[in-house]
Amino acid sequence: MNPSFWHGKRVLLTGHTGFKGAWLSLWLTRLGAKVSGYALPAPTEPSLFSLAGLARGMDHHLGDVRDAEALQKVFDQVKPEISLHMAAQALVRLSYAEPAETYATNVMGTVNFLEAVRRSSSTRVAVVVTSDKCYQSRDSGPGYREDDRLGGSDPYSSSKACAELVTEAYRRSFLSKPEGAALASVRAGNVIGGGDWAKDRLIPDIIQALQSGQAPAIRYPDAVRPWQHVLSPLSGYLRVAEQLWQDPAGFAGAWNFGPAAEDEKPVRWIVDRLCQGWGAKQGWRDQDGVHPKEAVSLRLDSGKAASQLGWRPHWGLDQALDSIVAWHRAHQAGADMRETTLAQIAAYEKA
Repeated sequence: MNPSFWHGKRVLLTGHTGFKGAWLSLWLTRLGAKVSGYALPAPTEPSLFSLAGLARGMDHHLGDVRDAEALQKVFDQVKPEISLHMAAQALVRLSYAEPAETYATNVMGTVNFLEAVRRSSSTRVAVVVTSDKCYQSRDSGPGYREDDRLGGSDPYSSSKACAELVTEAYRRSFLSKPEGAALASVRAGNVIGGGDWAKDRLIPDIIQALQSGQAPAIRYPDAVRPWQHVLSPLSGYLRVAEQLWQDPAGFAGAWNFGPAAEDEKPVRWIVDRLCQGWGAKQGWRDQDGVHPKEAVSLRLDSGKAASQLGWRPHWGLDQALDSIVAWHRAHQAGADMRETTLAQIAAYEKA
């Protein structure tokens, strides 16, 4: 990343009250960007957004990406130079309970964002954040590459594949012209870090159990995932935006951001490592009941980002997990969580 690039840039971020959005908002603010956000209220209580006091130091707008008119008004008011779309229904299990809402948010929300970008005379760069789950699952073989088949057997994954198709259609139909914004999509998943309290996510479930002295209940102990600290893919998203600004045609399209191969670990390894880092002795247990189907193995090939962007994750999995324990220990102790989070961002930048 080039920190000086962001200083003074007008940046609009949808989904800024969510876990990833809050980390990115704080990082952009640290870099000196003029950050505006458009999102629903923070989805959890507590939330990183509230604990880090993110409503100060940025232009905070409450709204739903399904409301095209409201989103367009914010675009007209803010006049962003760079627009980042992170607002989403981001939970696989919730997508089974609320499939229509998932499609409305993840597909039509993306359409509404891209319509606003298309009508914006100020936006030079737009980045749509989807997911590593946008690929048609094959449960084995090499990591997914950007040109692999899109798909999804559950509403969440399917909705993210649809969002990718919408993004590509807008890029080819409207935004490939000289006057159009440069557009890319970015794909990452199993992103972890302090300040995540989302329901039915592995790390929040483990941390909440450990804080209460209970044994974490684990659904899929043998599932393998590409775990990475939230700052790793976020640094990639920012790098894509920088390059789109300089070379719109050369960097438009899709980008994967995943960890090194040695950080693709089964769930049981993660829970063992977190219990050890927390100093817990109670171990963990299998969660009873019937659970929605999930892919056994999910791997990303980030070779394109490495070769064309010079990107790589600067924290390995051990450091990511240690940072999560440190973040939540600080929260337990009543620390200033804005300063704690900024300190971890600074440590990542130094790395």
